[in-house]
Amino acid sequence: MVSQEEIKDLVIARLEMLPDDKKISIGSKGEFTKEEIIEHVKKGDLIGKMMIDIELGFLRDMKEGFVLNE
Repeated sequence: MVSQEEIKDLVIARLEMLPDDKKISIGSKGEFTKEEIIEHVKKGDLIGKMMIDIELGFLRDMKEGFVLNE
């Protein structure tokens, strides 16, 4: 079983790969820089949990073949 800390580390590692100038929009919660999102994930607050859920959903979809690389 994967721990919550390992999941956070995975999400942070994926976020760190984004270009520094990219912004991430999370619905009505607003737009965030890469560093802001990483801080939210580290804190485990609402925004961080939402980002974790988004990333895990993406990874599950990739596993199932729902994400196309074109």
